[in-house]
Amino acid sequence: ELVLKVRIQNPNLRENDFIEIELDRQELTYKELLRVSCCELGVNPEHVQKIRKLPNTMLRKDKDVARLQDFQELELVLTVSDKNLIFRVPTLSERSGYNKKASQLTY
Repeated sequence: ELVLKVRIQNPNLRENDFIEIELDRQELTYKELLRVSCCELGVNPEHVQKIRKLPNTMLRKDKDVARLQDFQELELVLTVSDKNLIFRVPTLSERSGYNKKASQLTY
């Protein structure tokens, strides 16, 4: 797995922490990076204008994603304005680390 740090680019947020995501090294594509990042952050992929590798490099294609290394920091730059943006928080079962069997307690 490749572990990356991702956040939404928004200088107006007081706390704009990164989250860590994991990508299968066999599926290092731009499309998969976008899908996993949006799922984890609760963002519609259609609202992503670009993915930026910090501090100042735009990712454009699969080869760019294949060159990423563990713990590199990425930002999703959104096309919608802050006022119109509604974050959808993923439900517990949609989060990648959620284990349904482990969540069911048996007494």
